[in-house]
Amino acid sequence: MSTSTLEETAVAGARTPALMQAAVVHSFTEPLRFEQVETPVPGTGEVLVRIEASGLCHTDIHAAHGDWPVKPAPPFIPGHEGVGIVERVGPGVTRLHEGDRVAVPWLGWACGACEACASGWETLCPNAHYTGYTVNGGFAEYVIADAAFAGLVPAGIDPLDAAPLTCAGVTTYKAVKVSGARSSDLVAVFGIGGLGHLAMQYAQIAGATVAAVDLRESKLDVAKHLGAAYTVNALTHDPATEIQSMGGADAAIVLAATPLACEQAFASLKRNGTLVLVGLPKDNIMQLPIFETVLRGITIVGSLVGTRVDLTETFDLHAAGRTTIVRETRRLDQVNEAMSQVLHGDVDARLVFDLR
Repeated sequence: MSTSTLEETAVAGARTPALMQAAVVHSFTEPLRFEQVETPVPGTGEVLVRIEASGLCHTDIHAAHGDWPVKPAPPFIPGHEGVGIVERVGPGVTRLHEGDRVAVPWLGWACGACEACASGWETLCPNAHYTGYTVNGGFAEYVIADAAFAGLVPAGIDPLDAAPLTCAGVTTYKAVKVSGARSSDLVAVFGIGGLGHLAMQYAQIAGATVAAVDLRESKLDVAKHLGAAYTVNALTHDPATEIQSMGGADAAIVLAATPLACEQAFASLKRNGTLVLVGLPKDNIMQLPIFETVLRGITIVGSLVGTRVDLTETFDLHAAGRTTIVRETRRLDQVNEAMSQVLHGDVDARLVFDLR
């Protein structure tokens, strides 16, 4: 948490309040506290963004609960789908200006100098900062963003749509890219939620036919509405058997955060198929049959969000009317109830906190 004070950074005419409301993680075993904290001040190369909308991603829940091997350090503010207006610009910033609408994504900063960055894989930078995880995020009225990594939101995109695109969109767009999906392919999407309902749209934009897999009929209804050619309820039917009866999937993209879904997706692939792992289960192990992997020529790929270029392309597709966001809104002070609803699968797609 920032320890800067308004007195230390005051400027003439500044309109930013000294305190802001935020949802703060103080302990992995306690609910988030909705409380007042000091409003941060942008440093060199940074901007202060007044948040309009902030999406709730499953990653935020994992962060708040300390589920993953590398944990964030409380106290911290989650949220990596923040969208809002640049209110203050720090020294040295020329790319952004006050009044710009920007998105503050998961990739908060990358070094630009390592092998990963230099080869177009900045998302794999070993020195990266992650919004809402290693630096404070968008579950607050204001957030600091590195000006080079904040994404400009095209005019005409509703902030409530732009927020899910900032992670759910760019993450699944990248996953479809690395899957190699093309017009002759069958792509199986496991988990039709905040990410999955977008993954299937990007697969269709690539020209592929989509088989949607989920445990809830309401989510499969969303998939049908968005153009899925096939739907499989994994509670009542074995997804691998069903998809193999269609000839097998050329690619399977797993957004569900369970090892079982990963294993079912693997078994649904045809020979020379590609398994793309995106969802990050708390239980960090899946069973992988080596014999079948080798003899069937299966490719397994991990896909972690997308680059700044991917985010721009994601926004451009939405601005062109190519994608639809299925979402519900909540107030930020409902954060704990919202997390519980997502954990219990009671939300068809994305929840977005409206801070306007």
